[in-house]
Amino acid sequence: MNTLKPRSPRTIRARRSGRAVLWVVAILAAAGTFAAMSLYQNITQRKIEARQTVFRVSDLSETVDDPVEWGKNYPRQYDGYIRTVDVARTRFGGSEAVQKLDTDPRLRTIFDGYAFSIDYREERGHAYMLSDQRETERVIKKKQPGACLQCHASNVTAYRKKGIEAGAPGTLEEPLLSAHGLEQLNKGFDAVCSMDYNDATQLVNHPVACIDCHDPETMALRVTRPGFLRGIQALAASTDPVPHLPSIERWRAGDRRNDYDPNRDASRQEMRSMACGQCHVEYYFKGESKIVTYPWHNGLKAEQIERYYDQVKFKDWTHAQSQAPVLKAQHPEFELWSQGIHARSGVSCADCHMPYTREGAIKVSDHHIRSPMLNIARACQTCHNYAESEILARVETIQSRTKGLQDRAEIAVVALIESIKSAADKGAADDALAAARDLQRKAQWRVDFVNAENSMGFHAPQEAARLLGEAIDLARQGQLEAIKLGAPVTPAPEQATSTTPAPASPATANSPATPAK
Repeated sequence: MNTLKPRSPRTIRARRSGRAVLWVVAILAAAGTFAAMSLYQNITQRKIEARQTVFRVSDLSETVDDPVEWGKNYPRQYDGYIRTVDVARTRFGGSEAVQKLDTDPRLRTIFDGYAFSIDYREERGHAYMLSDQRETERVIKKKQPGACLQCHASNVTAYRKKGIEAGAPGTLEEPLLSAHGLEQLNKGFDAVCSMDYNDATQLVNHPVACIDCHDPETMALRVTRPGFLRGIQALAASTDPVPHLPSIERWRAGDRRNDYDPNRDASRQEMRSMACGQCHVEYYFKGESKIVTYPWHNGLKAEQIERYYDQVKFKDWTHAQSQAPVLKAQHPEFELWSQGIHARSGVSCADCHMPYTREGAIKVSDHHIRSPMLNIARACQTCHNYAESEILARVETIQSRTKGLQDRAEIAVVALIESIKSAADKGAADDALAAARDLQRKAQWRVDFVNAENSMGFHAPQEAARLLGEAIDLARQGQLEAIKLGAPVTPAPEQATSTTPAPASPATANSPATPAK
């Protein structure tokens, strides 16, 4: 008879331990399988998301200028676009409609006799560009031409409709960049520029909209403003070096059989600045027809633009106090940016003001266009590996130094205006005052070029400092000319107050910063 030997406690423990290990392995295997399947499902979902860049809800065409309709197909971009209603301040700008004539009373003297001495406010976001233009006292109290719509409305369809009325061939459904489409655009542009503003503004319904920068079929960036198309052709035909616009340099090196055309010749990265440069530029209203003209025939620098104005004998107005034939800069962001390190490094306007953002697997440009200082992490830190506080401190140091120079330049220009008026009151003849008035024109143009440009010098700090230094020098030269004609030697000039901010980080302007960890 066989008898079973009793199992030893050690054996029992070993078997139990083995079964526990098997259970642990099984559970881990199941968990790993579940995790792998979840990861696979997530990857698959993200791939599907990446392909779902557009929702075909609305039929878009060249006739649809309402951004709401475009937003049905492109809700991510539209969500950013509608946020341009937000009002925010930065130290030297932002999107709050501050009255500049109150914050800087010298401007009332500098612009005396011109509409900007009546109303001159900080610009707001794109959502307000049409309503603000309609409501400014510069339009209400002074007659203005329809040319203002070039930069203050969604005008592509309005121009084309007006062009068809003026005899341009084709229909509105044809592509904008077709031969018929461009003829409609240009004929309508010329017609609208010469209209009274109060009549012209009835032709448009929206501020800048999707159709102004995008092809409705392909969403490709495009330039639609005739003023820019003509201006960039004039720049390309000049001899001014533009290394930051390589497509122009390539065109110049070619056979030049056709005019330069950014919609054909420019790279996508260039278009990410040119789309903005359609409006954020210097311009003037040419001739009796008030055609919006970009004065780039000699180049993009302030003195090259000034030389063009001298060549065509243009003035914005005759100054009420000094009787000088003076100029008013508009908003030359594209021109000043063109002189800066970011442009030379291939950084576009959109890289900083419309940085890429992600929603799931989708990467889109943020259409909430605003100051990079309100979005430092995505606007700046993708390239600059420093703490946000350090980046802000560096920017504000540049801007505060520019503001200090600008104050001194404005003080000098105001003193020159007063000296010319004093000499004239004492009987100085116009011929004798011509030199001083010409120096006022030059000095005032330079300080206004920096003041009207909305980066407080940051787009090109050295260029801004150069212009303001020249403005101070020219204004004081003009004062000396007026003093020779009997103007009194003025007392000690008004002192510009220091606006240098305390650094937001331990680093200073003269010490290297420590990269963010």
